[in-house]
Amino acid sequence: MTVAARLAELGISLPEPAKAVANYVPWVQTGNLVHISGQLSNDAAGGIKGTVGADVSPDQAKDGARMCGVNLLAQMSAALDGDLERVVRVVKLGGFVQAAVDFEAIPAVINGCSDLMVEVFGDKGRHARSAVGVYKLPLGFAVEVDAIVEVR
Repeated sequence: MTVAARLAELGISLPEPAKAVANYVPWVQTGNLVHISGQLSNDAAGGIKGTVGADVSPDQAKDGARMCGVNLLAQMSAALDGDLERVVRVVKLGGFVQAAVDFEAIPAVINGCSDLMVEVFGDKGRHARSAVGVYKLPLGFAVEVDAIVEVR
């Protein structure tokens, strides 16, 4: 099954890729690797903002991580001129969760993005990963995920 068919089956239509909000670019390709800048738990409805374990539930945060994954896919598509079939492997995800002091289920939150990569790319979506709890994220969003992707 093609990536486009998987996305359709999952009911996902990719949003317009987010523009940079500071002095960086959304993605950089060097050789056969595309490095994608952190994507926030943002969508057309405003996304998921707040602190996980305080005013954002773990399930909401996991949904937010999935939003980050959809935004990563949009950036991948932009980097690859719309051809996600060129993805050879999702190499690594770096996940950040704006977490309350006593919230420890950071990996479970980032699974929202990891699971999406496997749903979309199958075994090519299995990746190395970091999952880190932080005090604050840009613009108050609950989750941010960046990626390194091997392409052809």
